[in-house]
Order: sequence, then structure tokens, then C-alpha cells
Amino acid sequence: MRWDGNRESDNVEDRRDEGGGGLPGFRLGGGGIGLGTIAIGLVAWLVFGANPLQVISALSGGGHQQVQTQPQQPKVHSAEEEREAKLVRVVLADTEDVWGQIFQQRGASYQQPKLVLFSNSTPTACGQGQSAMGPFYCPADRKVYIDLAFYRTLNQQLGAPGEFAEAYVIAHEVGHHVQNLLGISDKVDALRRKSSERKANALSVRLELQADCFAGVWGNHADKARHILEGGDLESALNAASKIGDDTLQRSAGQAVVPDSFTHGSSEQRVRWFRRGFDGGDIAQCDTFSANPL
Repeated sequence: MRWDGNRESDNVEDRRDEGGGGLPGFRLGGGGIGLGTIAIGLVAWLVFGANPLQVISALSGGGHQQVQTQPQQPKVHSAEEEREAKLVRVVLADTEDVWGQIFQQRGASYQQPKLVLFSNSTPTACGQGQSAMGPFYCPADRKVYIDLAFYRTLNQQLGAPGEFAEAYVIAHEVGHHVQNLLGISDKVDALRRKSSERKANALSVRLELQADCFAGVWGNHADKARHILEGGDLESALNAASKIGDDTLQRSAGQAVVPDSFTHGSSEQRVRWFRRGFDGGDIAQCDTFSANPL
């Protein structure tokens, strides 16, 4: 992916040196959290609706243990993590340019989101954010949150390496911000509150697939404007979309595939809707709520 030297966003808040031991004043027993544990917690959250903190606590050897607060020491970030942080800033800047232009063409003004880099846990307007939740968007504060350790999980545990795969993750979360600005998220939340669990899950799937499609729209415009893609880049993003499909994650967890429990969409659906946005470059093609079948 060609991105080195491109503009970096000023809307990134770096909290990686703040806290970093789970909830304030507590640590998980068993000597820390490994990437495998994070991956399992992520699967539990995405697929089964389980509390990832409970899963991680159990896998780490027990409950929370209260400890004395220690003075925080400045962290040393690896060269790889600094590269990832720079890539995040560049991709966020690119989404600002693309969505700013798209909104302008629609006679509207794009309100740029903030992005927070954090380690382990951080407060958000939607509650305490945790690494095990994976990257997420909080509509209450209009911020995207990501612990860069997720990229190691994506690469090593889920088998989805590649810089454009990493960019897809950011573009998907920014897609949720676009849904928030367009009023789509509020409408879906209102419908979910009045729905059965099965129907609420189905609405969540349509919301997530639309965010995948919006990520594809970004990729289309970014590549046309700045020629960011190299050979194999698109395939890496499609592979990432496939690896985090609900059916694939359920199989990876050794569980039966239960479509009624899906909240993000199957691997095939996630790939298809990202590809639809990428091929067309038009948000009008991303109406997952009218699509039948998905």
C-alpha cells in the first residue's frame, strides 16, 4: 500500500501512555493478557455477545485483584507499533478527504471524527473501552477507538495480514461515523430497542455490512485520487473481511454456525458488501436495509 509521506490527521488522540493495566486500580490475575486471549475475547464479544472481560479474566487465571497504584512509567513503543500509529493517522486523514468531498457533493458538511489510540482500556462516552472489544466507534462522543495490539491479533491469530487490511479496519469504523452523521445509527437503535433478539441481531448485521460497504467506497475514492493500492492490497482487505465474518469466527471458536446469532454478517456477505462499495464508489449502492436477500 502506498501511503508513506501522505498527510497525517490532526484528529488523533494518543492515550497509549495512560494507564494500561485494565480497569484503574485493578489487574487481571495470571500475569497479563496475551494476543491469543484477546482474540478469544474478541470472538466471544463479536459472535456470542459474551462479556469479553469475563472471558479474559477466566482465561488469565482468575478474577480481578486489587493492587497498589504505581507511578506510570513512559512506555517505549516499538518501531512496528509506531509504523502502525502513523498508518492510522494517514488513513484517517484520507477518510477525512474522501468523506469531506462526498458530503460536499451532497450539499452537506462532513464533521470529522476523532480517533483514540489506547492500550488495554480507556474511558469513553459509551462506557469503559477494552482492547478485547476490538476497534470500535462510540456515537456518543463521535470517536473511533483502537488498541494497536488488535493488528497483531488480526495478523497472527486471525490470519489477515497486510497494510490495506489494517486500513480497512479504520475505514469500517469511520463508516459507522458516517452512519451516525446521516442519522442511520439512531434509526437502527430505535428499531432494535423494540425488536426481538433475533430481529435486533439482523438489524445489526445490516448496519455492519453497510459500514463495510462505506469502507469500500472510501477505498475506491482514495485509490482513484492518490493511487494508494499495490498488487495484492485489495485481496488483503477482502481476506480480512472474510476472516471476521460471524460464521468463520464461530467455526474458529469450535461452535456450530448459528445465523440467527450473527451481528456482523457472514464472511461471504462482508466480502461482497465491501467489494460492492469498492467497485461502485457510490454510497447509494450501500443500502443494506433495502437489500433482499443480503
